[in-house]
Amino acid sequence: MNKQKTRAYKFLRYWKKLGPGLITGSSDDDPSGIATYTQAGAAYGLNTLWTAFITFPLMAAIQEMCARIGLVTGHGLTGTLKKHYARPVLYLMLVFSFPAIVMNIGADIAGMGAVGNLLFPSIEPGYFSVLFTVMLLFSIIYFPYQKIAAVLKYLCAVLLVYLIVPFLYKQDWLTILKDTIVPTIQFNKNYLTVLVAILGTTISPYLFFWQANMEVEEIKHRKKKLIVNKRVTEEMKRDVDFGMFFSNLVMFFIILTAGTVLFKGGIHQVDTVEQAAESLRPLAGDAAYWLFAVGVIGTGLLAIPVLSGSLSYIFCETFDWEEGLDKKFNEARPFYIIIAISLILGLSLNYIGITPIQALVYSAILYGLTAPVLIAIILHICNNKKIMGDFTNKRTANILGGFTLLLMTTAAVTLIYLQIAQ
Repeated sequence: MNKQKTRAYKFLRYWKKLGPGLITGSSDDDPSGIATYTQAGAAYGLNTLWTAFITFPLMAAIQEMCARIGLVTGHGLTGTLKKHYARPVLYLMLVFSFPAIVMNIGADIAGMGAVGNLLFPSIEPGYFSVLFTVMLLFSIIYFPYQKIAAVLKYLCAVLLVYLIVPFLYKQDWLTILKDTIVPTIQFNKNYLTVLVAILGTTISPYLFFWQANMEVEEIKHRKKKLIVNKRVTEEMKRDVDFGMFFSNLVMFFIILTAGTVLFKGGIHQVDTVEQAAESLRPLAGDAAYWLFAVGVIGTGLLAIPVLSGSLSYIFCETFDWEEGLDKKFNEARPFYIIIAISLILGLSLNYIGITPIQALVYSAILYGLTAPVLIAIILHICNNKKIMGDFTNKRTANILGGFTLLLMTTAAVTLIYLQIAQ
């Protein structure tokens, strides 16, 4: 009994230490990500499982660099760009980031509304979308950062539902292991499009900005002035690694669920999260259906504050406006107004003829175009001694970062080619 209490105590201590890394990683598995991973599993079975294995170290490397930039400079990624790089680069990122993030928000809101309608069919999806938007906006404006961070961290637990669904029926774990470790690539347009979509969903530029800014927010809330040293950077790295591992673990199980339930059940085309939830019901039972549907709503509540917050930080650091989730509305009006505008614009996409899937495609294209440029800049910053001092990249970070840059550049070129070839 004492051993159980000791283990529980150690786990709680470890959980309390987890911060921006966990929230960043978990927000990556938003409703639009769920739709992407589900489509991959439904269309190609277990043939895309290996992407979760491959992308983990790449995500962790880039997010660790972003976190380190925030810790060392005391500025978010936008603030660091503004201070050390040409303004056109900054404005270019702003131009691409704004529509991509708004479309992502719109797709997530629509997905949550549709799943809400599945749970309560008598209420139209549009009403749920409006309800979730108002609820999120009120929470972001009314509650201070520390409460928001605490709520976001516990919302991460909602993602655990995706780890339950595959265990509700028999699995061939040897086949699953093989498809996880051995990459399978099909050189056709549809398969390559899915791969590019997975990369754009997992290594998303808005997460770079959020990670750096959240490290700055964490510094502000420490009782003592933070002295950045090896111990601090190692703690940050553990947090980021755990968050990215958690994100990819959830991604793995979503693909696994779709690959073993939908693909084997003959359902190979799933375009929306509500279709994914609905298609699970006759094949895996009500338990899987309800878990999946509740998970979509929970991940939306987690991801949308991250998306809108990232966009607001980008704008406010660009134009030197007062910023911060820890500030009250009257102390940082522009910051909260941008969040409100992004949520309202995202909601409005449902009423102007842009479907959630179209929004996902457009945002993926914009993410795919900006990610390589941002990764190149992040690598340059993290190897610049004038900015990072003694905390420049080590060889392993540069190898992983360089490979990520190469991979995302290839994905961007492939994405452009696939769009032109249509």
